[in-house]
Amino acid sequence: MKEFMDIKDITCILEDYFISQGMNVVVASYLNLAINLSILVLLVLLIHYLVKRFVVETFKAFTTKTQTTFDDFLVKSKFPRYIGQIVPIALIYYTIPYILVDHEYSLKVVLFVLNIYVIILIVWIFRSLLRTSKNYLRTKDEFRDKPIDSYIQVLMIFVWVVGIMFIFSEITGKSVINFAISLGAASAILLLVFKDTIMGFVASIQVSVNDIVRIGDWITFSKYGADGNVTEINLATVRVQNFDNTFTTIPTYSLISDSFQNWRGMQESPGRRIKRAIFIKQNSVKFVTPEDLEKLKKISLIAPYLDHRQKEIDKFNTSNNINKELPINGRNQTNLGIFRKYADSYLHDHSAINKELYMMVRHLAPTPQGIPVEVLCFSRDKRWENFEYIAADIFDHLIAAVPYFDLQLFESPSGDDIQKFSAKFNPKENE
Repeated sequence: MKEFMDIKDITCILEDYFISQGMNVVVASYLNLAINLSILVLLVLLIHYLVKRFVVETFKAFTTKTQTTFDDFLVKSKFPRYIGQIVPIALIYYTIPYILVDHEYSLKVVLFVLNIYVIILIVWIFRSLLRTSKNYLRTKDEFRDKPIDSYIQVLMIFVWVVGIMFIFSEITGKSVINFAISLGAASAILLLVFKDTIMGFVASIQVSVNDIVRIGDWITFSKYGADGNVTEINLATVRVQNFDNTFTTIPTYSLISDSFQNWRGMQESPGRRIKRAIFIKQNSVKFVTPEDLEKLKKISLIAPYLDHRQKEIDKFNTSNNINKELPINGRNQTNLGIFRKYADSYLHDHSAINKELYMMVRHLAPTPQGIPVEVLCFSRDKRWENFEYIAADIFDHLIAAVPYFDLQLFESPSGDDIQKFSAKFNPKENE
């Protein structure tokens, strides 16, 4: 009480002086209040500047001497600046009751505003810590592909909800517990308002627990036009950087409600699949004659196969007294079958193809465009540009090899083809 009276006496010195000079008591009181508040504001600003500068510089000096990057992220998230406000606020809390001792209503207003600001400051401090944790965990390999943003956003929402509950408690004068109980009655409205957030939260947990998508995964989501790498997973959206460097935002809930393609399995596998076909004209397929066979034996990749295969066929035809006056009788080799065997041997001999994975050359059902001869194999190199080079190299060779087997590729007629065909049957048009 003695200390209180001493401080009160100090704050009332100017008021006593004004009264002694003949000033009205009420005017002297408010003038003294204004001067004291101005002095307090200037003192708080000075202390705030000095403390904040001291705290920030101390943090910076501390971070340069430590090996961890956590404190570096604390500085970037303005944590020292928020901590530096504690001392000025404490100073206001300590001195304002003495300055406004005769102004009870003004004291209540100031303390109310101060309490609100303290609650917001505490929320800011927690937000700074959460952001620091998020940025720090992203530097760790074990958390780099995890949806950290989702969990940080959930915690941030929880902190803000608690902060808002305390603010409403200050405004209404009710306890936080009573406010929480009354809030439960409005839960249906809250569920409706925060429906997307709740669905996103549930989806982000399922995405993480079931390991559906990781940051860095290549996904293709036709519904949203996404085809690229996942760069961010948060509570509401998944951000995809497409290969044309545009960005597509996908609702997190869509990852568990809709179908999409994740290429992670291919990236983690020992090879990337090549599955393409060339179309052969059906009327170019024929049985090979002995003359054709001798010519094809000059192709080193299939020469041993042709010798072995023809001996089996000749033995079968001889033992069964097959009449070979017509090639259709008995067993025979076709130029398309030999080409298929050549393509298979070429793949087995190709250094860029992974021989430990599935490899096959097959016929598909004939189409109006011809007979598809499909190549199915896996390249060792999974990088996109190298994969395309390997696939192009294989089909460049096979397309160039087709004429050596007296086969023809199907190609839809172009304008020049139609003109040549027309000129052949209508020579007068060219005169």
